[in-house]
Amino acid sequence: MTLQLVSCRSESLQVAVTELSTHLAAGQWVQLMPDPPGSVPVCPDLELPEGPGVVLASGGSSSQPKLCFHPQSHLVCSAAATANWLEDIGIRSSETVMFNPLPLHHISGLMAWWRSCQWGAAHVWLRSEWMKQPADLLDFSGQIAGWGERAALLSLVPTQLARLIDHHQGVVWLQQFSVIWVGGAPISAALAHQAREVGLRLSPCYGATETAAMVTAQTPEAFLAAERGCGSPLVDVELRLGADGALQVRSPRLAVASWCRDQPDRLSALVDSQGWWTSGDAADLWAEGSALRLNVLGRRDGAVHSGGETVFPERLEERLRASARELGL
Repeated sequence: MTLQLVSCRSESLQVAVTELSTHLAAGQWVQLMPDPPGSVPVCPDLELPEGPGVVLASGGSSSQPKLCFHPQSHLVCSAAATANWLEDIGIRSSETVMFNPLPLHHISGLMAWWRSCQWGAAHVWLRSEWMKQPADLLDFSGQIAGWGERAALLSLVPTQLARLIDHHQGVVWLQQFSVIWVGGAPISAALAHQAREVGLRLSPCYGATETAAMVTAQTPEAFLAAERGCGSPLVDVELRLGADGALQVRSPRLAVASWCRDQPDRLSALVDSQGWWTSGDAADLWAEGSALRLNVLGRRDGAVHSGGETVFPERLEERLRASARELGL
């Protein structure tokens, strides 16, 4: 089986998803490529898993990018789990409008489009540069059928959120959304406080390319109540901590294989013999009633061990920034 390459040019995303759909319907594997493609390796000519499926690049736990292989059925399962989560908070997935400013060649951008297709929901592409132009973004969105009437959904990374929340029109735009999933990196305490002050319905979440997008999500109500962490596992996800505090995930939608330049002549299994994938993140898990909660501490590969304590640079940086603000620096 030959791997098909699809270029995800920002000006022709509809062409890209049409090509993707055609290849999947033909039972093929498709690698989604950025434009220009230089930052992502192309999988060599190897025996591929049973298809159809999608190949996506992931940063992995080192500076070397790797490729993750997801059968189409895994994307279907991921979309169904998110629909179940929405139903639990009172939103019918088929009656939503999905706004998508994320790259199609990333799992986050792919799944925003894929979910809308699976749910029969409306989907709206947003150019990444529009996220720096909130007045134009607000005008554009006002022309979309269902804006202000149907539940609007959005996925962002913290950098995009921070840019928008610093502008009045950006805040007005964000206030129209029923759910704003925020992933890719933790939200700083200062940014979370800003969002709560203006009533944004954020849903901090955790996921990875390896997990076919988010595996936990916090409800907007919990976020607005200042509960910590990034929510509870979705319906098809199990979580636990390894001996070294590493977050481990088990789910039927974990990637079936991965490839990296370190082992260029073969595909590697992602999970251990019991089906667990070990992430590069350290985390806390605790129970509240019958629900399990997750809080991600930071990257294990960047942690510093000092005086018998494990220090995560991300948390230290956040505390230093908070102290500087208190001192007026």
